[in-house]
Amino acid sequence: MGIQLTILGCHSASPRTNAYPTAQYLKINERHILIDCGEGTQVLLRQQKVPFAKIKHIFISHLHGDHFFGLVGLISTFGLLDRRTELHVYGPKGIKEVITLQLKLSKSWTAFPLLFHELNSNESTLIFEDKKISVTTIPLNHRVYTNGFLFEEKTAQRKLNMSAIGPEPEIEICDYHNLKNGKDFVKQDGTILKNEELTLPPQDPKSYAFCSDTSYKPDIVPIIEGVHLLYHESTFLEDKKNLTERTKHSTAKEAGKIAKLANVKQLILGHYSSRYSDITAFQKEAQTEFDNVELAESGKVFVV
Repeated sequence: MGIQLTILGCHSASPRTNAYPTAQYLKINERHILIDCGEGTQVLLRQQKVPFAKIKHIFISHLHGDHFFGLVGLISTFGLLDRRTELHVYGPKGIKEVITLQLKLSKSWTAFPLLFHELNSNESTLIFEDKKISVTTIPLNHRVYTNGFLFEEKTAQRKLNMSAIGPEPEIEICDYHNLKNGKDFVKQDGTILKNEELTLPPQDPKSYAFCSDTSYKPDIVPIIEGVHLLYHESTFLEDKKNLTERTKHSTAKEAGKIAKLANVKQLILGHYSSRYSDITAFQKEAQTEFDNVELAESGKVFVV
């Protein structure tokens, strides 16, 4: 169990030398996920030595180019690599049309199942769930329909306490499954061995909230309350706050306010405007509201 987040790109608008648009690679509880896919994402994935075949799910926050223009190229490369496993793409309504049109006109149809899950709800919605994790949308406020995503581990099974199990010869390997699932053990003489005496509690499940392009939106706080890791866009500093209403972006200070209100464990800032040459100013500004602030940078890895 645990989270490993690799920042691939974290700047706003168009790609520049050493400044790539948004993309992130998330490993959470043995699941491999791509979040957004700006231009150059597949090159950045290769730089980080990410095995393409392990990516089964891609989540796209919105249909602005700096968040999805790399997607059709990545899908095409998957085809060239003779991929056969399913690929699930979650994104706003319209993403299927724009991607399939490009594949059609370039005669680049995939040999693997390409499954689109289009989103249009303005309410927080569970969009993916399996035995390991769940993914829920975080409705945001941007110039086009936009979601963030909350990734949560499922509570794991209890751990066997072998020092307690060892002295009990009646407990066999075939009983371990029940013990991990929290059941007591009944001995042949009717004695009940309590589960908490035979097992140890699992680690607390970890969580990651990705808040893509959005204006200041405090009503997302109940959705992301207490997450271990929060990425929140910070396109501007307070000196350009006058631009946030028109562009529907946030300042670093506002990102810090959200982190404080939600009582998160750690805040990561990103999506910096190109008008700023020193991104350390973003960290300093956010820290006026919230202490534990880190800056996203291409290639930087965060582990929980």
